[in-house]
Amino acid sequence: MRVSNFGLHEMHHELHHEKVMHVRRKFYITTPIYYVNDVPHIGTAYCTIAADIIARYHRLLGDDVFFLTGTDENAIKVARAAQEHGKETQEFVDELAERFQDVWRAYNISYDDFIRTTQQRHKRAVVKFIEQVMRHSPDAIYPSYYEGWYCVFEETFYSDEEVVDGKCPDCGRQVQWVREPAFYFRLSAFSERLLRFYEEHPEFLAPEFRGREVISFVRSGLKDVAITRVSRWGIPFPIRHSEFEGGMVVYVWFDALINYLSGIGYGSDEPEDVEKFKRYWPADLHLVGKDIYTRFHCTMWPAMLMAAGLEPPKCVFGHGFWNIEGEKMSKSRGNVIEPVSLANEIASRTGCTFDRAVDVIRYFLFREVSFGLDGDFQRASLYARFNGDLANDLGNLVQRVLTMVRRFVGGKVPPLRDEGGELRGLIRELAPAITQAMDRYEFSHALSQMWEIIRSSNRFVERKAPWQLAKEGRTEDLQHALRELMDVLSSLAIMLFPFMPSTALEIARQLGASQLFVNWRWEHITQFDKLPEGLSIGEPQVLFPKERAVQVSASTIAHSEEGKGIGEEGERAMGAQQITIDEFNRLDLRVVRVIRAERIQGAEKLLKLEVDMGTEKRTVVAGIAQEFPPEELVGKTLVLVANLAPAKIRGVVSQGMILAAGEDKPLALITTDREVPPGTRVR
Repeated sequence: MRVSNFGLHEMHHELHHEKVMHVRRKFYITTPIYYVNDVPHIGTAYCTIAADIIARYHRLLGDDVFFLTGTDENAIKVARAAQEHGKETQEFVDELAERFQDVWRAYNISYDDFIRTTQQRHKRAVVKFIEQVMRHSPDAIYPSYYEGWYCVFEETFYSDEEVVDGKCPDCGRQVQWVREPAFYFRLSAFSERLLRFYEEHPEFLAPEFRGREVISFVRSGLKDVAITRVSRWGIPFPIRHSEFEGGMVVYVWFDALINYLSGIGYGSDEPEDVEKFKRYWPADLHLVGKDIYTRFHCTMWPAMLMAAGLEPPKCVFGHGFWNIEGEKMSKSRGNVIEPVSLANEIASRTGCTFDRAVDVIRYFLFREVSFGLDGDFQRASLYARFNGDLANDLGNLVQRVLTMVRRFVGGKVPPLRDEGGELRGLIRELAPAITQAMDRYEFSHALSQMWEIIRSSNRFVERKAPWQLAKEGRTEDLQHALRELMDVLSSLAIMLFPFMPSTALEIARQLGASQLFVNWRWEHITQFDKLPEGLSIGEPQVLFPKERAVQVSASTIAHSEEGKGIGEEGERAMGAQQITIDEFNRLDLRVVRVIRAERIQGAEKLLKLEVDMGTEKRTVVAGIAQEFPPEELVGKTLVLVANLAPAKIRGVVSQGMILAAGEDKPLALITTDREVPPGTRVR
């Protein structure tokens, strides 16, 4: 089943797919399948968008991509949720599975198949897998009785040592003491084999720091796992035992993991399914949250596959979680963010289209935090990114370049006289680093390099001043400058497509290159003959309208991500409004000395500083890490806005703002021209 009802975005995906069936390699990527006991939230969207970014990138590489996502519907807690809603379980899961698909359509998720564990193809695959384990490893599954602690919410069994004060160690809910007949999977027999596999395949565990946790977990000793439950909801366990009566179903985690096989044809005898499974297995990448990484995906799953005589996946990547405004996301706190509602909020607040609002979220999630680490979702940071990175930088570049092309050269692509030039050179210089970052799933770094190109291009416009070249009649120089800028836009459209597909396609449309774009590949980033001379450009339109109501305050400037991104409106507000001497005197500027300086994990531009104010010591977060190494700051005298309202940034309470000179980035730190005691007031 190929999902293709995604409009223009997926027209591009489909065209890519049809053209690359003969390509060098396959790439099979999966998300976890999501519980359908509730609607999707920004956390589930995060993992799914990440998979979409990677899938789109590999299609641009020319790979034969298969992208699988879906829903986990056989859990006991799903049946209980259905009962609470007064619905039959199947009716309940049908409705919620459709909700997930609706959200993924809205977010332009280009999946190839959507697996549901209540589908017959999956049930058939689970039965076949268990039978294959019994044939290949006859002692791997055995009957016994389970007696111990069980968490219904996590669908997980725990030992006495793991339970904390009668509560689940993962979710904190009360556990239940359960005693029932069960079939077990002999996980304990796979410890040495797993450790050997990790050693021989170090790429399997990613990121590296999570891999160390897995190895420690396995070395501590694995215990056999009950793989059945007594229930009416689930897939009937296919093995019978004389002492056990009926009503036994496959434990949800044993069942759920097999979706990665059933989604590509395992369990079917149809020739096309047999060929599909042979083509795509093993999976190249499982993307999962850190909560299901160690115990299930990196330990139980490869052991299950080994028991069945199947090859484990090539890589399992465990990503971090998002807090919301400094707090853990939860329904009880009322801070769960629903993805479509958030996109509607952005569209309403900024005036951009819904598709563009989705791209704003996609960009923010993967620019703000290094993928793999935890993040803190703050609306102030989201809108700072919108106004700064997207409206000021990218949107401004596209609109001003294409407006000048229409105004000065008749709306036609100028001739390509040569492929030199400083911006083309910058793209050639940065392309390997961007590609390497994409290959390593270092999305924030890849985007920061792309924005270096965007900001350099805006500075190029100011320096070259095409309007002045036109006024002076320097036609050749004018055409050369505009052509170079258009070549930059065409390369940016390719680079941005995995992250912001709607925006990338709109840039291509405004370049007049919609039909050309479907044939462009990642390798074309550094090829600058993509736009034929004389091609008519489209109508320039604003990609990201400036936010309708921009409120600028000292805390906004200090605590927008890395102290930037307030946009032109914010700059005008700061620069154009006059203040009285009384208002200025309200600022408490103090000389401070840096005692300690260290980087904040997962934030490439942030430093945590401890400063001496004479009468007290304070902690300050400053967005200066890329320009000023922490070891060079210790002992320096700086100037601090001391009466700025404290703000929590990446879990650190910042008590003030360090003053620096510079617009796009801090060029110099404000200091004193002679030694003065810490705490001295600056007037």
